Amino acid sequence: MRFALAPGLVVAASPIHGRGCFATRRFARWKKIAEYTGEKITNAEAERRGRRRVLRISGLDGRYSIDGSRGGNGTHYINHSCSPTAFMRTVRGHLLVFALRDLRPGDEITIDYVATMHSDRKRCTCGAPDCRGTINRLRRRSAG
Repeated sequence: MRFALAPGLVVAASPIHGRGCFATRRFARWKKIAEYTGEKITNAEAERRGRRRVLRISGLDGRYSIDGSRGGNGTHYINHSCSPTAFMRTVRGHLLVFALRDLRPGDEITIDYVATMHSDRKRCTCGAPDCRGTINRLRRRSAG
């Protein structure tokens, strides 16, 4: 790996998928874990890149996305979980990762991706008891 890791995080093998992002220190509930960093690109460029390779792209706002695979800090290895340990929010133009609960060293940092560039058929492998079976949260169709 050729990127500077965010403080308090390590990238290691994950039981969810490939590599994951893990805490090396405690993070208190609702506190910032790290900033999702990488190359800032237009959403049109994100769509173009998303058709060609494994996605490490996260939406920033209505115009821009961050490609964590280019200049990222390891946060692009945060895996999806239907029972996440963290969430992301855009704050003053920065995409930040916050703890949903108190985290201890060794805990995997996960988020619910909700909606991605992946197909709605992309299966979830999080293993959570309440796993919905897909990475994207699918809208239920009303009977009417």
